[in-house]
Amino acid sequence: MTEIQERIVNVSPVRTRLIAHVQTWRPYTMFYPGMVGLVGGLLADPTAAEWRLAIAWLAPSLGWIGSHYGGDYFDRRLDAIAKPQRPIPSGRLQARHALLSFVLCAGLGAMLALLANWRTAGLIVLAVGGSVGYSVVFKKRGLSGNLVRGLLTGFAVVFGAMTTAELPPMSVLPVAAVFLLHDTMSNVVGTLRDIDGDRAAGYRTFPVRYSTTCTAVLITLLAAATTSIAVATAFSAGPFTASFFAVYAPAAALVATVLLMIVKDAGGRMPQERALRAHALLVIERIVLAGAFLALVVGLVPALIITVPVVIATGLLQAAMRRQHEIERRGPEAAPAAAVRGNAVDDW
Repeated sequence: MTEIQERIVNVSPVRTRLIAHVQTWRPYTMFYPGMVGLVGGLLADPTAAEWRLAIAWLAPSLGWIGSHYGGDYFDRRLDAIAKPQRPIPSGRLQARHALLSFVLCAGLGAMLALLANWRTAGLIVLAVGGSVGYSVVFKKRGLSGNLVRGLLTGFAVVFGAMTTAELPPMSVLPVAAVFLLHDTMSNVVGTLRDIDGDRAAGYRTFPVRYSTTCTAVLITLLAAATTSIAVATAFSAGPFTASFFAVYAPAAALVATVLLMIVKDAGGRMPQERALRAHALLVIERIVLAGAFLALVVGLVPALIITVPVVIATGLLQAAMRRQHEIERRGPEAAPAAAVRGNAVDDW
């Protein structure tokens, strides 16, 4: 028995399952939906009670974590082909436990949402249906899946507004459109790192169906639309326009960097590592984008107090966790996943 295998045998099953759950949460992404919900809540009422703003943060965060459980459950056969190191196909998380965790997170988030405003019931139904529909139907169908994914983040802005107001004010809708378009773009960028696995599993994502050149054009158009609406909104709403641009400037620079990376590889095959770095930059950038909208409503200093620690935590968590979740390890270090891989994909 090798040293690595001995280590596997001695690992606590409880610890293994706990780590698998934490990996499923994608902790490097879990701050973002809360910030987006908070943006909506403050846009609707900058003087809202703290408990309402807490729900604007917590409910979308629970829904986001739940969507990862649900996505991994419905994608378990795809992941068995493309990313067998992930918790379900590696056997470290049972499929039925992922499904039950999805239901639990969605249920808790819904309870909080209804506590703040019963009118969010319809939005909850749409969000849960969209999350399941994305994984089961739309993800494999290209642009429609990317749009559904973006729509869910747009819902988070509207939901946040409904935690502090009976109905979302019209001023919230352009901001929801910004995040809808942005996360559609980000989701398209994410497909660039999974081309081979998606093609093998029969998923007709945009780069699989068309080409990396067409994908680069689409990403550029979505980035331009996102920027145009964000800038127009900053000039037309909010008392702190200068504060918005002070925070937004680094976000725009990160988007420009990602576009340069993608355009450089257009027409060929973007290496998986490079595609992962491009998306990792967008994970940081979208938090800064949310911070810019916070600055638009509450001013520069409060926005930075929230945004800077979240950016640092996200960067550290990405560096520590993301690569091993997205790219299968090779060689002897891959043994832990291989040693516990069994029938988890077919478990329920």
